[in-house]
Amino acid sequence: MRNLSLDQLQTLVAIADLGTLAAAAQALHLAPPTVSLHVSELEERLGMALLLRDRKGARPTPAGLALVEDARRLLRELDEAVARARRVAEGRAGKVRLGTSSGVVVHQLPDVLARLARHSPDVEVELSILGSQQTLERLLAGQLELGIVALPLPPQGELVIRPWREDAMMAWLPAGWTVPDVVTPAWLAERPLVANDGSTQMHRLTAAWFAQAGHHPRARIELNYTEAMKSLVAAGYGAAVLPLERGEDTPLPAGVVVRPLAPPLVRRLGLAHRPPALLDAPTQAVLQLLTPG
Repeated sequence: MRNLSLDQLQTLVAIADLGTLAAAAQALHLAPPTVSLHVSELEERLGMALLLRDRKGARPTPAGLALVEDARRLLRELDEAVARARRVAEGRAGKVRLGTSSGVVVHQLPDVLARLARHSPDVEVELSILGSQQTLERLLAGQLELGIVALPLPPQGELVIRPWREDAMMAWLPAGWTVPDVVTPAWLAERPLVANDGSTQMHRLTAAWFAQAGHHPRARIELNYTEAMKSLVAAGYGAAVLPLERGEDTPLPAGVVVRPLAPPLVRRLGLAHRPPALLDAPTQAVLQLLTPG
């Protein structure tokens, strides 16, 4: 038996609802012979009568009524499937995989995700906490759609990497220490340090800041999670060089003070993704929310 046509099922439902073939034809904007053909083809394919016809009109047989009930469900599911596809095409639905550091997840993304929930509630952002190099590798492998990475970076194949934001790096210090108003590499190199993991761009940035002043201090511990580093600073375990994210609403942890660095140091972040022509609509929607201005 050939597959049933959704158009034919829709015709049968319209006849059941309206009571005549003529009324169904008018509602569906079909010629009356087309409506008759839909019914006859359905009955022929199924080998059963679906309508009882008389001078007053047409009504479903018991078998026809059972088919009408299931046809309504199929047509509703079709409408929902089309609506979902349209939301995806318009960037209002779908999944976007984004990789970035823990600090960005904690401080920069909540506002973006809240705005996304208001404007495109069916777009799901799947977050992965990764270093910049891991993020780039997964973007190139097609395992992520977007990445927020530390700059500068060398060219990465076809990936587009553009500046996103800048944050001043600060000295994060235990509140119990006697500290200067401005922290230099020489002063900080003599204190116990809590540093970023050696594989991170933040580690390289901080190491270069020390090296330019002729210092190469060794940290007491290296981590790749900024909030844990701040906790260790608050506990008096050591000092850290970390960004002070602009617009950070949360107060400093108890037991921590921050001081500017001299010379100043800035952490730069960039947005990484495939060429715009290759991005799907949900990814473009999230990228638009992340784009300043």
